[in-house]
Amino acid sequence: MAENKILGIDLGTTNSCISVVEGGHPIVIPNAEGGRTTPSIVAFDDQANRTVGEVAKRQAIKNPDRTIQSIKRHMGTDYRLQIQHRSFSPEQISAAILQKLKTQAQTYLGEKITKAIITVPAYYDDSQRLATRHAGEIAGLDVVRIINEPTASALAYGLNKLSQEANIVIFDFGGGTFDVTILQFAEQVLQVKATNGNNQLGGDDFDRRIMDWIYAKFKAGNGFDLSNTSVVSQRIKESAEKVKVELSGITSSAIQLPFLDYRSGDPVHFDDVLTRQEFNTITADLVKSTALPIETALKDAKMDAEQIDYVVLVGGSTRIPAVQEFIKGYFQKEPAKSVNPDEAVSIGAAIQGGILTGEIQSVLLLDVVPMSLGVEEPGGKFGKIIEKNTAIPVNRKRVFSTNANGQTSIKLHVVQGESQKASENISLADVTIGDIPKADANVPQIEVTFDIDVDGIFFCTARDQATGEEKSIELKRTTGFSKEQVKKFADEESRQAAEEEQMQNLIAAQVLAETALADAEHALAKYSALLPPEKLGAYQSNIVNLKARVSTLGQAELENIRRQMEAVVAKLKSMSQQV
Repeated sequence: MAENKILGIDLGTTNSCISVVEGGHPIVIPNAEGGRTTPSIVAFDDQANRTVGEVAKRQAIKNPDRTIQSIKRHMGTDYRLQIQHRSFSPEQISAAILQKLKTQAQTYLGEKITKAIITVPAYYDDSQRLATRHAGEIAGLDVVRIINEPTASALAYGLNKLSQEANIVIFDFGGGTFDVTILQFAEQVLQVKATNGNNQLGGDDFDRRIMDWIYAKFKAGNGFDLSNTSVVSQRIKESAEKVKVELSGITSSAIQLPFLDYRSGDPVHFDDVLTRQEFNTITADLVKSTALPIETALKDAKMDAEQIDYVVLVGGSTRIPAVQEFIKGYFQKEPAKSVNPDEAVSIGAAIQGGILTGEIQSVLLLDVVPMSLGVEEPGGKFGKIIEKNTAIPVNRKRVFSTNANGQTSIKLHVVQGESQKASENISLADVTIGDIPKADANVPQIEVTFDIDVDGIFFCTARDQATGEEKSIELKRTTGFSKEQVKKFADEESRQAAEEEQMQNLIAAQVLAETALADAEHALAKYSALLPPEKLGAYQSNIVNLKARVSTLGQAELENIRRQMEAVVAKLKSMSQQV
């Protein structure tokens, strides 16, 4: 049954993909337009109507200010978008994308399905992982697991079925993020040894370099700047993305952008050619910047490049020839290309779902903490409690006490990162341990357990060592929402999805009705002379009524449109029989 299945969702920066296991094998679920990936784009029109995916992408040029792209780069932050006097968080925008994916899955499977595994970049911190979980919950999904994209990719490439021990590198270069993960396979265990990356590096940055090249060329040739015009910038952005893709297959790409502006009443165009060599030059530093995370991950895994047996490329940006050449040269071996890099993450997530449901033979996956976690100590130092690259789930205990006589609570500042200064790391939460009996300073011994679960999300508990009593903990996260806020957003998203479904039903009914009208009017024009006047009048009356209903599109009219359409079709059949 589809309702027992678990969807595998790659919530990408540029494109998203959804898969499911059918008959023991993972399949990619196409969207309504037939595409195997869906643009991670959300748009609003001037009536606050929302569109997502391909439709949103097609209208971006004429509506750039209300079209939202690359929201994944803002996950886990307090970034907000203002659209028509409404404020949207990254979680809400991501939820709209997930809602779209869920709907297309249910349409494909023909049944309700809500369980999902959502993937995240391996180098995502706690806040970003929690934000992704919240986005799924807002979209009405039961998020059974958050897993790292490289780990999912390893499953997609079948690396859990190797016949011998192996060291593996997953080079995951997507639209907005970059990860490198070192895995080791042995005795049916796929273990992550180390991970590193850059959550602000991806295909978007290559697009930006092409855009800057176009801006500079245009200004040099025309004497004025175009970069501050949103509609023009959106045209140039789409052209840059197209050129980047073309340069993966050909050595030069023509860029023709007519009517970018007017000067003295005359149109101003852009027409030039970008070669692959020049593209490689303007993006060389982006490619080279992937080296440091690779070196760090190898060092943390205590390996050299020569010890790597398999190199796997994941993400659309790995199609760039310069990236492929760099990786091939670094590891001195040909990367594996047996799976579509755009679909590997989603397929791997679906396989993990199949493992959880028992549809696929189990393999033990051991992932790791991407960054160290600890607390701010006196003097602003960072006191590590859980080291980076520790296998998850994991918990560590630390005893804390009071600093003053009679103190009844202890406050901790939890941070994540590698700097020795707490202020230079990522602030996760302020933790308050209350209900401590009054005593002299340093007497209470409160044992705090710091947990990171299988999703890489942090939580903690406290216990008084003297009494064994569990202590209340108030965990105030630096970013993110409360359970009540998530539920509120989920209710709003559910209403929004219902309204969109109603509108789609109306549009579908209108299209069918207009088709029936066209057929009926054509038949009347052809056969009216053969029909008795009373019959002709009845047919014409039905057509007039249906036209009136179709012209007033509204939910209240949906059933009336359907009834009138059925009446016209019935009359049309009757007419053809009489003729």
